[in-house]
Amino acid sequence: MALAMLAAVLMDAWLGEPRRAHPLVGFGRVASGIEQRVYADRRVAGVLAWSLAVLPAIALLWGIQRAMPVWASWCVGAAVLYLTLGWRSLGEHVRPVAAALAKGDLDAARAAVSRVVSRDTAALNDVQVSAAATESVLENGNDAVFGALFWFALLGAPGALLYRLANTLDATWGYRTARYERFGWAAARIDDVLNFLPARLTALTYALLGHFDTAWRCWRTQAPQWDSPNAGPVMAAGAGALRVRLGGPAPYHGRWEARPELGEGELPSAASISRALHLVSKGVLMWLICTWVLGFLLDGGVHA
Repeated sequence: MALAMLAAVLMDAWLGEPRRAHPLVGFGRVASGIEQRVYADRRVAGVLAWSLAVLPAIALLWGIQRAMPVWASWCVGAAVLYLTLGWRSLGEHVRPVAAALAKGDLDAARAAVSRVVSRDTAALNDVQVSAAATESVLENGNDAVFGALFWFALLGAPGALLYRLANTLDATWGYRTARYERFGWAAARIDDVLNFLPARLTALTYALLGHFDTAWRCWRTQAPQWDSPNAGPVMAAGAGALRVRLGGPAPYHGRWEARPELGEGELPSAASISRALHLVSKGVLMWLICTWVLGFLLDGGVHA
């Protein structure tokens, strides 16, 4: 398990996400087709759609691995985990934001950050652009990296695939709009459940690798004020670990929405984005080391 995790992380660092024919793009088309056929403004329809989209893929992967020799199953597991990770992609998306800010090119920074956040970026100043990118790094550290590693460590490749497909459906159907309020309920709630433990381990990772006291204080006092039960701990602890001020009002769909303050300390800047990326990278290394240590301990216990 530890070796497969290391292999997947190295493949992600070396290759990044597939440029063509990414499996998640194909999954998105399948999910869209299922939605067209079973959509109804009811929760039960959303449960059915989620089940049809996710469960056959998980069962198929589990069956394939069970039928394979150990070495082949290991290769499939490493490949699946690689496809569910977005560590390198995270940096590729936000480094252009930091580079544009460092050059003083606010228009380019706004254009770059618009590719990674859903808020209206045309109205943002340099501090707000920096905050948006930094928040994205911290939150996606969980969603695109640590969540997949956690479920792979717990349930192998089927666990990582379950997490990534559920996360994709939450991003597709988990909106509180007239169309998805009830139909997307299952996608949103299942994603919340699957992220409960990874989000808190991610928050703990940020705290341990940053300014622990500040991160812990922000986690305890600020996270409960955030709408999302999982994004709150991750971003509050991350902002505290970096000692940077995030959160606050942000523009969505033409109007500014009030959001709680996160973290404390300096205003966000291009440096904050780079520091957040470094924090996630240190977290990946720590998780790999912990997995190896745990693997050796468990192996020693079995042989003893």
